[in-house]
Amino acid sequence: MSRIGKTPISLPDKVKVSVAPSNEVTVEGPKGKLSWELPKAIGISSEGSTLTVSRANEERSTRALHGLSRALLNNMVTGVSKGFRKDLEIQGVGFRAAVKGDKLDLSIGYSHPILFAIPSEIKIAVTDNTKISVEGIDKHLVGQVAADIRAYYPPEPYKGKGIRYSDEQVRRKEGKTVQ
Repeated sequence: MSRIGKTPISLPDKVKVSVAPSNEVTVEGPKGKLSWELPKAIGISSEGSTLTVSRANEERSTRALHGLSRALLNNMVTGVSKGFRKDLEIQGVGFRAAVKGDKLDLSIGYSHPILFAIPSEIKIAVTDNTKISVEGIDKHLVGQVAADIRAYYPPEPYKGKGIRYSDEQVRRKEGKTVQ
């Protein structure tokens, strides 16, 4: 039995979960609505304020999908109730960011400013010109957008310049020494 798959998901007060006949799971909450197509071998049962994920057989692929489905459903429930957030920091002389309409304007040492199109499901806030906050209800999309922004200038190990996650530790290297 999957240890992750067998643990029940507790549903907060204002979260509703519905399953369509085509195995389309829809989770609605105060922050929004998410839907996902459940694999055929996986089933969901709801008792009160808990959600239980079960599997049809003991095949290897079904066992793998059991834990995955439970984790994705838990992320959906957490997303529509609390939301997800990733914080990024920009380090470097003259490096800054600003939100202009539906684009994120990054000035990070290139000869041109980088304009990043913000997806409609994501909210990006910039504070102090160097701190970027990515928020949304879809955990995967929040992480992907944060990774895409970081990929424009990953932190380099010698001076530490670049875009990093706020909780990221960058390993620093020593420069060459003359003997």
